[in-house]
Formats: sequence, C-alpha cells, structure tokens
Amino acid sequence: MTTKSTSTKKITVLVADDHTIVRAGLSALLETESDITVVGQAKNGVEAVREALKTKPDVVLMDLMMPKMDGAEATAKIAEKSPGTKVLVLTTFGTADGIAHAIDAGAKGAILKNADTKQLIEAIRKVSAGERFVSAEIDRMLAANPPIPELTPRQKKILEAMTRGLTDRDIATLLGIRLDGVYDHVSAILHKIDAANRTEAVAIALRKHLV
Repeated sequence: MTTKSTSTKKITVLVADDHTIVRAGLSALLETESDITVVGQAKNGVEAVREALKTKPDVVLMDLMMPKMDGAEATAKIAEKSPGTKVLVLTTFGTADGIAHAIDAGAKGAILKNADTKQLIEAIRKVSAGERFVSAEIDRMLAANPPIPELTPRQKKILEAMTRGLTDRDIATLLGIRLDGVYDHVSAILHKIDAANRTEAVAIALRKHLV
C-alpha cells in the first residue's frame, strides 16, 4: 500500500476497461487508499461517457482500447461535457497514436498498465490536482514513434480501400466521387502519414492500425 494523503476529501474515480478482471482488480486496489474511492465502472467507451456524466468523478481511469467507442473518443466527449473530470489514460506499449490523440482530446495523463501501484496512485493524485502526468516510458514511446495526424473520415475510407488493393478508379466508383478527387485525397494521405507512395502508405496503415 502506498503512503496515504492526509486530505479529508476523497478523490472519486471511475474505472473504464473492457476486461472484467482488470476493472475489479483496479477498483479493489484503489479502494485500499484512504483518499481514493471508486464511484463506478465501465466496460466500453459509451458506458465510460455515460457513467462519467452521471457520477462526475474527479478522475476517469480510461483504457484506450475498448469496444463501441475507443478511449480517445470517449475522452473527447468527457472533456467537452464534463470539464471538471480529469482523464488518465491507461494503456499498453504500441499505441502511441492513440495516446497522442487522447491527450489532444483532453486527457491529463497517461500511464502504462504494467506500472507499479505507487506510480498509478501518484498519477491519479496529480491528475486530480490538475497536474499533467505522463510516465517516462510513454514519453520515450511518443518520441520514438511520433503519432500520425488524425485522418478525416473520407481519408480513412480511402486508405482502407487502398489496403484492399483497390485502384484510384475503383475508389472513385466505390465512393461516388471524381477521379481527380481521389488523387487529391491520396496525395493528402501520403503527406499526413509521411509515406513516399501507396505501397508504403498501406504498410504504415497496417502497422499502425489506422484502418
């Protein structure tokens, strides 16, 4: 158990993760701290937003990879509708883009799922107090694997079509747009993801799970 705060006001926390055992384990762990209380749980992004608006917790411990709505999108909605609630992203290695998008969306911190108890509690306390907390491991991950700018819905559809081997003309027919419009979108996609050509764009899309 970590050293407990002397504050009389408890930090309220909502735990959002799609794995029941993880939610239960985190909740039980947090409840051992005298200054922290868990006010709810959520098994997907939609529930996370709903429960955050309902319980108005100080902190949402937010898993990035969840069904129905991912953590970054849920973070954006919570930041918009309940600005007093701080989001602390809980994630694993290999999700640099998702972490960056969640931080851009309003998350106040990010920590790895394999962090020790002391670091997790420290992160919750700091984020609750309005401070930013990004673990050193995530800082290094973001530096080594810079995130890709968010693609528009149309660009995502075109990139997904590219990964299926469709030609520009096929894509134009599929989406009902002009061929020169496809050329413009493909050019913008290559620029955004820093790809030299379509082949490299497809490789990046698959490696970074962009589609």
